[in-house]
Amino acid sequence: MSEAFDYDLFVIGGGSGGVRAARVAAEAGARVALAEEYRMGGTCVIRGCVPKKLMMYASQFRDHFENAAGYGWTVGETSFDWSRFIAAKDAEIARLEGIYRGVLTRAGVEMFPCRAEIRDPHSLELAGGYRISAKHILVATGGRPWKPPLPGIEHAITSDDIFHLEEQPRRLLIVGGGYVACEFAGIMNGLGSQVRQFYRGDQILRGFDDELRDHVAEAMRDRGIAIDVGRDIAAIEKHDGALRVVADNGEVTVVDAVLMATGRQPHTDGLGLERAGIELAPSGAVPVDRWSQTPVPSIYAVGDVTERVELTPAAIREGQAFARTVFGGIATPVDHTLVPSAVFTQPEAASVGPTEAAARAAGEVRVYRARFRPMLHILAGRSETMLIKLIVRASDHTVIACHIVGHGAAEIIQMAAIAVGMGATKEDFDRTLAVHPTAAEELVTMREPVS
Repeated sequence: MSEAFDYDLFVIGGGSGGVRAARVAAEAGARVALAEEYRMGGTCVIRGCVPKKLMMYASQFRDHFENAAGYGWTVGETSFDWSRFIAAKDAEIARLEGIYRGVLTRAGVEMFPCRAEIRDPHSLELAGGYRISAKHILVATGGRPWKPPLPGIEHAITSDDIFHLEEQPRRLLIVGGGYVACEFAGIMNGLGSQVRQFYRGDQILRGFDDELRDHVAEAMRDRGIAIDVGRDIAAIEKHDGALRVVADNGEVTVVDAVLMATGRQPHTDGLGLERAGIELAPSGAVPVDRWSQTPVPSIYAVGDVTERVELTPAAIREGQAFARTVFGGIATPVDHTLVPSAVFTQPEAASVGPTEAAARAAGEVRVYRARFRPMLHILAGRSETMLIKLIVRASDHTVIACHIVGHGAAEIIQMAAIAVGMGATKEDFDRTLAVHPTAAEELVTMREPVS
């Protein structure tokens, strides 16, 4: 490695992608430093996937208590203590942050707990004016929630804020129809809040399969979540200790909190990328090629800041591929063509491959579908159904997509994604012996296409 620079690699951002890249590069013998101005772990660990999943688990106990009666259990009076949960969640996040720091320390990565800005293609300035140089710079600063410029928008919270509320809002309005909005709608509903959701589009979860979207929306409404599509907010006003929300049709709703889940944007403001010669996208995203390299050869970027695939596993894969390519001598591009995803709504939804509409636009397909009431719900007296859907290319019977709604959807899709990625055919699925009784057995027992 070159001695002309202070470091072989300087990483800006201590999230999943940045930490993985720093560790792998250091283990390959590079001199690596990393700057993180907030907490190690990034969006996923500190204010995203992990605390959200913990909240989801907490919210599901209401179902468990109700289901128990159908199975012969007597459950006494139950209640949820928001402050106790938040304290337990905070303790777990602190533990995970310590693990991230330990990983970097053991790999020999030097950490700077401050902001870093790029001055030119090979130099950076840390807080306090401290200047350092690096042969390679990796930008892994992730994204941040975006709030539209509306009157009173300062009274609204984002998904970053909800993890730190001192009190649980009794009445909550969620604005947005993406996975963040829908997940928190289910979580807060399960914890006992009265939840209403506004989405300006015609159906929630844009980009997912239409049948999946409809199934999830119906199930959410059945659980008591008021979803208003074709609706947006115009203003927020403080009123008698609450918030008075004016919708775009003039309707007024009074709630205790408004959660804006209206999208995220790359966290690149003031980072100095333009000064180094990189023209950002209008959204602030960093342009990169298949090797995560920007138009400036010494500067790379991974994760949400590139807006390629805004998922933690993608950031981790990109960070590792970058380090293997630049410091391991193994050219490793990242393939974003087949990315499984899960939405932790209630019921949860998961997908891999194109939607039915996209698949039909590309060629002739056969669709296999199963709708059924899971065994878990029968004695509990629940009407909620599960959806499992396979999309098969007609020409060669290759299974090109799988869409699932229901309990365990995320766990099932991980295994389905392996089969889809390998190019398994419908006959391969059919030859596989079913595991009974399970919901997942429907993947291998559907015989006739529905369309």
